[in-house]
Amino acid sequence: MGALLWLLIPVLAGLVAALWSSWAMRNRRTGDVAELAGYARFRAAMEKEHAAPVPAAAVPEGASDLV
Repeated sequence: MGALLWLLIPVLAGLVAALWSSWAMRNRRTGDVAELAGYARFRAAMEKEHAAPVPAAAVPEGASDLV
């Protein structure tokens, strides 16, 4: 009886592996549409013009200690 219990461990592990592999290979519905939309948002953000850095002469005295 003990040998059958020890045989049950790899059988259960095989079943869990089969379930996991079927879940991992499922057909995802998002596809390339979500990825392409994310890439388009990234490109739009990179093409934006950003504000120029503030010159050191325009920073009030004592404010540089906070940085």
